[in-house]
Amino acid sequence: MGDTSWRQSLLASARGAWRELLLASLFINILALALPVFTLQIYDRVIGLAGLTTLIGLVLGMGVVTLFDWALRTFRSRLVQRISLEIDVTVARGLFDQVSALPLRILESRPGAYWQGLFRDVETIRNAASGPPITLMADLPFALLYVGLIWIVATPVAWVITLAVFAYAIFAWISAARLQSAAQAERTAGLSRDALVGEFVAGRSTLKALAMDRSFKPQWEEAQANLVEKALGRGAGTDGSGNLALAMTTITTVAMTAFGALAVLDQKMSIGALIAANMLAGRVNGPLMQLFPAWKSVAAARASLKRLDEVFQVEPERITSPVQFPRPSGLLQAENLTFRYIPDGQPTVDTVNITMKPGSMLGLAGRNGSGKSTLLKLLMGLYKPDVGRVMLDGADVSQFSRADLADWVGYAPQDPMLFTGTIRDNLLRAAPDIDDEALILACTRAGLHSFVIDLPDGYSTQIGEAGGRLAGGLRQRLSLARALLRDPPVLLLDEPSNNLDPMGEETLRRTLIELASGGRTIVLVSHSVQLLTACSVIALMDHGKVVQAGPPNDILPKLLGRRPQPVPQQQPAAAPTAAGRPA
Repeated sequence: MGDTSWRQSLLASARGAWRELLLASLFINILALALPVFTLQIYDRVIGLAGLTTLIGLVLGMGVVTLFDWALRTFRSRLVQRISLEIDVTVARGLFDQVSALPLRILESRPGAYWQGLFRDVETIRNAASGPPITLMADLPFALLYVGLIWIVATPVAWVITLAVFAYAIFAWISAARLQSAAQAERTAGLSRDALVGEFVAGRSTLKALAMDRSFKPQWEEAQANLVEKALGRGAGTDGSGNLALAMTTITTVAMTAFGALAVLDQKMSIGALIAANMLAGRVNGPLMQLFPAWKSVAAARASLKRLDEVFQVEPERITSPVQFPRPSGLLQAENLTFRYIPDGQPTVDTVNITMKPGSMLGLAGRNGSGKSTLLKLLMGLYKPDVGRVMLDGADVSQFSRADLADWVGYAPQDPMLFTGTIRDNLLRAAPDIDDEALILACTRAGLHSFVIDLPDGYSTQIGEAGGRLAGGLRQRLSLARALLRDPPVLLLDEPSNNLDPMGEETLRRTLIELASGGRTIVLVSHSVQLLTACSVIALMDHGKVVQAGPPNDILPKLLGRRPQPVPQQQPAAAPTAAGRPA
């Protein structure tokens, strides 16, 4: 969804409910006129003329009105709940789809607390649309109707309520910006506190082991104190506005009664008209007085809408491919790839050229921070290069959808991300439609199957939060198995031997050689000499550039002997070309 089309979708889905809500509010407010009319008739006709028959008729009529009013209010409450459901279904689903489709670079530009806060924004909008604010908005326009009736019934005091309405409007306009600013400051402070708590929970093992809570506590106390301060400021503004509104209501009632009494003494209006006017003024003051306590929800909902607008305006990744491409053979090419995390900063990947034929294996080596992991993400299409392009079987990968690339390019990150659930659940998240035979084959190739079947619950073993119940080596194997599930023609592996013992490394080495010999293209980032010896070509990276490339026999001695030196500017770095399988 681009721009504010998500709002249009929301309005379209709830348009019928909104019409019914306004119609129900119209009849409710018309029926509300019955009580002032009843009171006016009681004082002017029943009491003044001793009309007992009129009294009975009026009481019976009010009984019918009360019954209809109850039915209409019940119907309106159900309509509000229906609108709330429409918001949950439409906005929450659309937000999930939009966030899922955002480029990785956008997702990494904000802390996790920000994205979690967006889904709380949906709840904020839903609460505003399903609580008092929505019925208040439906009733507020009818306040003008009541003011008009006061001018008809009690003209001498109508100017009082008219001035009061203008005073409410001016005060609401002045308070709105202040309360909205205070609500935004409170939310910002809350996100900062939540981000800090999130880091505390995520790193609880390290914090506990090193007793880092001693240095962490002052940061939390500062963030919590800041949040409390902003909340108190917002609360004081809301309470002050509500109290002033209550005072304005009292002043309006006193003024109408006082000036009405003078008008009655001058015989310009009756006592019944004065009482009816006060009742109608109450119908005017009620919504206006509720406006200020409800403004917190309204201001929060407006701020939430603005934040959701910003997210929906971001161009998502390609959702579907225009043409259904056949499964590629695995020819992977990178042309002049250049990428910067900071627009004006130094390139993290600088003019890298790679050609990988099916059946070849390229090892990326180099010191930490040389751009190896970033290069893998560029090859996977997770980042869009500033310059250059990545091609799969001669086609630019930017034209493929994320689902297509995930099927064709298996990816195992350096730090495996696992989810609460069973081993099987974590595997099927990557390929929900995969059958058990393919699942077991992938786990066997990754060296995971023999470990899993030895567990009492096998593939139904609960792995805990982020896989915390599994050993590091098993988490690494599970990540590799997940990358192999769809038998992709291209494999991108980032430090796949992390947490593996020497025997596990040797098993992985043999597996990679077998996969490459089966026609797959493999690119792996590794510091393991054992894995690098299995590669067709090793490319050394430094400061984002490929500084040296060649067979393992030529590169490994240099890698082990000294740090690679950058190629002089007048001699561009050779583009590594990997073909065939290792000898």
